[in-house]
Amino acid sequence: MAETPESRKRNKKRYANYGNKKVKTSRELEVGMQGILITCNMNERKCTAEAFSLLNEYADQLYGPEKFSDAEESDSDVNDGQDDDDDAEAALKKEVKQIRSSTQKRERRFQALDSGANNVVFIRTQNIDPDKLVHHILQDLYTTKKKKSRVILRMLPVSGTCKAFIEDMEKYLGTFLEPWFKAPNQGTFQIVFKARNSSHNKREEVIKALAGLVGQLNPNNKVDLTNPEYTIIIEVIKSVCCVSVVRDYMLFRKFNVQEVVKVDKVQNPPRRIEGSQERAGGQEVEAMKQDRGAADGAADQKEEETVVPIEEGNNDGQGHVLDKQ
Repeated sequence: MAETPESRKRNKKRYANYGNKKVKTSRELEVGMQGILITCNMNERKCTAEAFSLLNEYADQLYGPEKFSDAEESDSDVNDGQDDDDDAEAALKKEVKQIRSSTQKRERRFQALDSGANNVVFIRTQNIDPDKLVHHILQDLYTTKKKKSRVILRMLPVSGTCKAFIEDMEKYLGTFLEPWFKAPNQGTFQIVFKARNSSHNKREEVIKALAGLVGQLNPNNKVDLTNPEYTIIIEVIKSVCCVSVVRDYMLFRKFNVQEVVKVDKVQNPPRRIEGSQERAGGQEVEAMKQDRGAADGAADQKEEETVVPIEEGNNDGQGHVLDKQ
């Protein structure tokens, strides 16, 4: 039957935007995931290969070699001579069960996903603490000074994710930060913030809200911009907010694997600078004095840190660090 002009118009209208519509898949960074954000310089494919090699090497040390299940369900019972072909519902359930079983067996402890930003690779982790693993890697690199990567710049653990809207971030972080900062727990801290492909949040608004949360959990939590016990890392990519709380952020050169292997010129640990911590009454915070070293790499060379003081009337002793883009 010949196609009429009206039917051709309908088909064009139906499929006009088919090629332009981006279908969201499970291979993208989403809310609810844990993993590791890895920055690189214009070579994401090689960065991903280096990341898998490095992560598996140290994961084997912490958790043992990855175990693979070679026991696949037998397909011989699909056609077992019985007249089950007529039962469509039973056949469909059986197929779904086999697909789920196969998918679960093929899940790896590390899976590369689309991060949503250029020069950033996201490695999703399964049954692994990303913070523990990254700290273990940096601790070994810092101690041995052995360079084990060429294109990887920074490795940032992602212990939690939420929607990158101020209301969602406040609700999520109010609970997420409790193990470190809720009384009787307390500590000195700084907040490091960076947003990629996202402009719907005002930087100062987000930082002040998060600093206020830390003060509400325990007023004894104080900012330390030189050598804090904890660094709260906030990485926003599109509509996803990646969060982690790490130790030794300054000691490990802001988690830069290229810088952490360099021999320190001064072996003494960083000293707290008098007056670097914000005081009550709305006084300005003095800029912290630190040697930025070489840079975090081409992708981070233009980043500078700026201290934004908390306005008078907010929690005493709160402060934060921003990364200019």
